[in-house]
Amino acid sequence: MPACSTDQKPPIEWGESPWPEIRKERISTLLPQAMEAADIDIWLVICRENNNDPIADHIGGENAGGTAAFLFYMDEDGFHSRVYSPSGESTALDELDIHDEVVPVERGKSAIQQAVEFIREKDFIRIAINSSSGNAQADGLSYTQRMNLEKQLGSVFSKRLISSDELIYEWLSIKLPEEVEIMTKAAELTAQWQLEAYELIEPGVTTDAEVAAFLKAKMKEYGVKDAWNPSQNPNVNSGADRGHSHATDRIIMPGDVIQTDFGIKLYDRWVSDIQRFAYVLKEGETEAPEDIQFYWESAKAGNRAAFNAMKPGVKGVEVDAAQRELMKKNNSEYVPWSTGHPVGYVAHDTGPNLGGSQSPSIRPAAQKILKPGMVFAFDGFHAWKLENGGLKTISVEEMVVITENGARWLIAPQEELVLVD
Repeated sequence: MPACSTDQKPPIEWGESPWPEIRKERISTLLPQAMEAADIDIWLVICRENNNDPIADHIGGENAGGTAAFLFYMDEDGFHSRVYSPSGESTALDELDIHDEVVPVERGKSAIQQAVEFIREKDFIRIAINSSSGNAQADGLSYTQRMNLEKQLGSVFSKRLISSDELIYEWLSIKLPEEVEIMTKAAELTAQWQLEAYELIEPGVTTDAEVAAFLKAKMKEYGVKDAWNPSQNPNVNSGADRGHSHATDRIIMPGDVIQTDFGIKLYDRWVSDIQRFAYVLKEGETEAPEDIQFYWESAKAGNRAAFNAMKPGVKGVEVDAAQRELMKKNNSEYVPWSTGHPVGYVAHDTGPNLGGSQSPSIRPAAQKILKPGMVFAFDGFHAWKLENGGLKTISVEEMVVITENGARWLIAPQEELVLVD
C-alpha cells in the first residue's frame, strides 16, 4: 500500500464553527419543547472550572471559572433563561446573547444562593437537576454540590428535586436540520475515504493497520477529529471478529472479508459512524463466492428491514426485532450488539437504543420511541463460523435521520461488496 502524501499538505480550513448559532437555536426552540415533554418547571445546571458539567457547552457554561447557576424555566409567560454568573465572567457570557438575563454575582457572594432564592420565590414544583443513574450526560452534579444545594433549598424544596434525565434525553436526542446537514457531510467523507483506502490494498502485503493509517492521514489532511477514542478509530479488521478494537498488523489475504468501522468529527462537535465491507478476490475469481455473497445479501437485507421499521412512534426494540427476524431466517450466528444507536455529538449519543429484542436485559432506552430529528447509525447483521472456529460478522452500518414519513438515508447506502484484487 503506497504511503499517503497528505502529511505534506496543510489541513483543510472549515471556517468558523456554526455551533454558536445552532446552540442558540437549540436553546430557544428545542429546549422548551423538551421541558414540556419531560414535564419540568425549572432546570438548574451548575457550572464550574476544571470539573464542569458535561452539558456545560450546550448552555454556554463552558468558560465557567467560579461557580455559576444556569436556570431554564417555564411560567405563565412562556420559556425563560436566567444565569447567575460571577461578575468577572458575566459580561462575556451576556455577549453570547443566548440567555434572557445574565445576573452578575459580586465577588464573595454565592450564585447558588441567589438561584435558590429565585427558585423559592417563584415556588417551582418540578425542579430538574443533573443527577442521573442512567445517562452520563445528565449526571454532572457532584455529590458535594448536591448536598450543598439541598442544604440551601431546605427540606420542602429539596423534595421537589428530580433528575434531568428525561429532559436531557428529549433535548439532545433531536437534531436541527442544520446539524443533520453537517453530519451528512461527515458521513460522505467517511464512506468516501473508506472506498479510497480499499483501492490501495495489495493482497498479501497490506496490513489492516496500514489501511487504518491511510484513513488517519485523510483525517489529518482535512483537519477533522476522531468520532470516538483515537486508539480504536478506525477499526479495520480482515480476520475474525474482534469487537470494538484497534487495527492490527494482520496481512490482508485473498478470501478475506474486510470490515472498516470508521467515524469522524466535524467542527469538533458532530460525528459520523459508517462501516464499509470488502471482499478480497482469490486467484481466478471475478466476484465473491456464493457463500460470502449470501452473507452479504443477508446482512444488507437486515439493514433494510431495520430501515423500513424506523418510523415516528416505533420503539427502538421493534427496530431491532425487524432485522433479527431475518437473521433467524438466514441462519445467522448470534450477534450480541444492538441493531443501532443514536449518533450526533458522540458516536453513541443520547436517544433510543435500537436493541433488546433478544437480550436478557433490555435497556430502558430500547423502549423509547423514535421521533423526527433523531439520527441513528444502525446495522444489518449476518455472522458465520470460520474454518479456524472464529466468528465473522458482516454488519452493514449506515446512518439515517427520522422524518415525519420514516427514515431518510444521510448518504447512499452500500449496495455491493467492494471487490479487492
